[in-house]
Amino acid sequence: MWIAPDWQDYRLLDCGGGQRLESWDGHILVRPDPQAIWAKGAPALWKNAAAVYHRSSSGGGSWEIRSLPESWCIGWRELRFHVKPMSFKHTGVFPEQAANWDFVEKRIRAAGRGISVLNLFAYTGGATLACAAAGASVCHVDASRGMVSWARENAKSSGLGEAPVRYIVDDCKKFVQREIKRGRRYDAIIMDPPSYGRGPTGEVWKFENDIADFLALCAQVLSPDPQFVIINSYTAGISPSVAAYLLGTELCPRYGGTVEAGELGLLCRSTGLALPCGHTARWMKG
Repeated sequence: MWIAPDWQDYRLLDCGGGQRLESWDGHILVRPDPQAIWAKGAPALWKNAAAVYHRSSSGGGSWEIRSLPESWCIGWRELRFHVKPMSFKHTGVFPEQAANWDFVEKRIRAAGRGISVLNLFAYTGGATLACAAAGASVCHVDASRGMVSWARENAKSSGLGEAPVRYIVDDCKKFVQREIKRGRRYDAIIMDPPSYGRGPTGEVWKFENDIADFLALCAQVLSPDPQFVIINSYTAGISPSVAAYLLGTELCPRYGGTVEAGELGLLCRSTGLALPCGHTARWMKG
């Protein structure tokens, strides 16, 4: 398991009973988590939460806000992210992804040359900013205009408002198809596709049905000397090994390199346990 490093403002205080207790720069949130099925480690810590997300029996849920600003910022290394309570329990940042941000920063700096990165399903830009901070140029693609605007705000707050980042609002598959026609190439690709979704004209995406073809499509925009490709997933029932096999069979015959895969996790302060939070597979040069 890869544990997210170097958070200044985020801490997983406790987890259990199907919930997690988190500090976001001192603002304490309770959110549901299906992985945390053991007993809570420190029940007394849960009394003073500023907000609690309650699931609905009919699907979705809602926030019970007790004492919380509309939005605020948290920091990871030199990066700053705006967070706020959103629908479906989200806040705008997946803190476990810092393990991937750490990986891409190291790989970009080790390359010893300019690196161009394509970040697909890029959300609010955590990986985009980690790549830009390490000196890469980035193409940030997400189908949600609101998420792309949020990513721009995060870049400005991180001192990266003038970094070489292209922000694109588009369907990721259609964008990659156009990049192939344009002959544009990238040295690295990061993707965090949803488990299920619909495109702008009703196209259905299911991770298990579509990820293999989508990876084969993306491989066509890799440069002759690619550095890494990352597939991140929160899809239930899909093993990390599945994405690793996809990367290995698609990329290793062409470029060599190695593949690694594992769970992402957050260290729980009260128990020392690591809470599993999705998984990642990485192909890398050499």
